[in-house]
Amino acid sequence: MRVIGVTGGIGSGKTTVCNILRTLGCDIFSADLAAKALQERDPDIIAGIKALFGEDSYIGDMPNRRKIAEVAFQNPEKLAALNHLIHPKVFECFETAKKAAAQKGVKALVKEAAILFESGGAKQVDDTIAVLARKDLRFKRLQERGLTKEEIERRMAAQLSDDDLRARADYVIENNGSLEDLERSVKRTLEKILSSSTPVRINR
Repeated sequence: MRVIGVTGGIGSGKTTVCNILRTLGCDIFSADLAAKALQERDPDIIAGIKALFGEDSYIGDMPNRRKIAEVAFQNPEKLAALNHLIHPKVFECFETAKKAAAQKGVKALVKEAAILFESGGAKQVDDTIAVLARKDLRFKRLQERGLTKEEIERRMAAQLSDDDLRARADYVIENNGSLEDLERSVKRTLEKILSSSTPVRINR
């Protein structure tokens, strides 16, 4: 089984890439969805978030994600503390998913993670794909999701640049065209990965 990491800046289209990979027979693990689930049910993480962001960071049993994000992306220390709190447990969830996928005999398991390299999560995978898109397209997609210009800029600033992603990733997929163009690019990239020997990575 091949284990693939997919990352990219906010609004780049990495979730769309993963949806295409699913249609091509890959299992998908979303680090973001795992993190959201942990924020709702893990008592240590809930207590840690309240300590970092205040009791009003939860509304009943549910995290106030908009408030947490607004504070975190304006405060690098709080963002780092939040990631340090959550990501080790996300890594544990992914190791469990890897075992389950191997038992199922899937050809590839994909880990979708916005901060795959920054978190150290790339060490858990064999190959990495960076999904890139023009900044104007990313802004348009994110504004359609309801984010303000200021929120988008803060979130982009907290992530690796496209140049950094190009330098670190094994493969790059450009998402500046049609869905059909993207589907062809994803299929070609997956074929390359599955036909190549597993790379030995020293630094990620």
